[in-house]
Amino acid sequence: MSSSPDTLAESVSLSEMNRSMHVPKNGSWFRKFLAFAGPGYLVAVGYMDPGNWATDIAGGSQFGYTLLSVILMSNLMAILLQALSSKLGIATGRDLAQACRDNFSRPVTFVLWILCELAIAATDLAEVIGSAIALKLLFGIPILYGVIITALDVLLVLLLQKKGFRSLEIIVIVLMGTIAACFAIDLFLAKPDMGGIMNGFVPHSEILSNPSMLYIAIGILGATVMPHNLYLHSSIVQTRRFEQTSKGKREAIKYATWDSTIALTFALFINAAILIVAAAVFHKAGMTDVGEITDAYYLLTPLLGTTAASILFGVALLASGQNSTLTGTLSGQIVMEGFLNIRLPAWLRRLITRLIAIIPAVIVTAIAGEKGVEELLVLSQVILSLQLPFAIIPLILFTGSRKKMGEFVNKPWQNILAWIVTAIIVSLNVYLLFKTFTA
Repeated sequence: MSSSPDTLAESVSLSEMNRSMHVPKNGSWFRKFLAFAGPGYLVAVGYMDPGNWATDIAGGSQFGYTLLSVILMSNLMAILLQALSSKLGIATGRDLAQACRDNFSRPVTFVLWILCELAIAATDLAEVIGSAIALKLLFGIPILYGVIITALDVLLVLLLQKKGFRSLEIIVIVLMGTIAACFAIDLFLAKPDMGGIMNGFVPHSEILSNPSMLYIAIGILGATVMPHNLYLHSSIVQTRRFEQTSKGKREAIKYATWDSTIALTFALFINAAILIVAAAVFHKAGMTDVGEITDAYYLLTPLLGTTAASILFGVALLASGQNSTLTGTLSGQIVMEGFLNIRLPAWLRRLITRLIAIIPAVIVTAIAGEKGVEELLVLSQVILSLQLPFAIIPLILFTGSRKKMGEFVNKPWQNILAWIVTAIIVSLNVYLLFKTFTA
């Protein structure tokens, strides 16, 4: 790594919200934890966006409960990586994008920025398509028009940002609660096999030997461990005004880790619930080719005997798409400011990001129809998975550097575990590419 910080390297991440939220110096641990609670839920949103729905539904309908183990492993990986991400932000006062700009050469930084922008575009594509599908299912709006309508949600994001960071967090948590409530009811209606669920959380060698299963498994991984979330988390933990002392930072790292771990466990429940419903309803009925959100919506009513199942499914999908929109805006802002030190008005940044996602969605919808759009949804998650190493490796390098982290440097076991996770992700991606090009 070569040190080449910019003249503006001292600029803080998300300057308009940096250290804007009070943290009590005294009081109970619970009060302090509540002050830190919030960023983890914004991060968890990315782990239950519409991209997850496509991969989870395809996995559950084709292979029953088998891929639950992949969801669990992906979530455990996410908990570790997000903990490292928040620690980087708290200990150094720099988000991951800024750390890359400070420590890598300009050409390397530029390449990492491009790759990250591609990941954000793929994420935004999933949000666009998911929201458009939900609008069609609930209100009969054609997919093409729904895709265009989603560009207007930039206004919602701007409104929430002006009301302060805590209001943004509250909206996200409420929408997450809506998703959870909808799927809790659908789970009750689906009456899944508890034995099958428990067995599904045990890894099976067939996942690696079956190319179709592996493709969806890597899609689940890409939809679960999100590259842009690592940049997002390292920035938004800095919205808390904790003491800039060794004790203050250590306390902040502890509570931030609790926050993200609890939030990601919540996301695990929702992801698993989507796959379990698909397995209990579609796979059990022999419908192993249900890989699309639209099909799932229309089949839930006749198979479960109530229209409520489909309506709840649609409401949860819309909440998921809108939730992901909020965090996507922040991620785009953080990445552009961190890597390039370029600040754009929030509305302009969001509009650019939305257009990058909307253009391919409109083209595919016009040419291939709705089926093509849903296939694009699964593909977007595989793209995310392929980009993961380029975000994870710098994160581990920085948090494992005593020069950068000081007393907060990773413990040996944390480094070993983090590199094992990286090796698993890279190996799966290489294997996927090999299978794809030799098929």
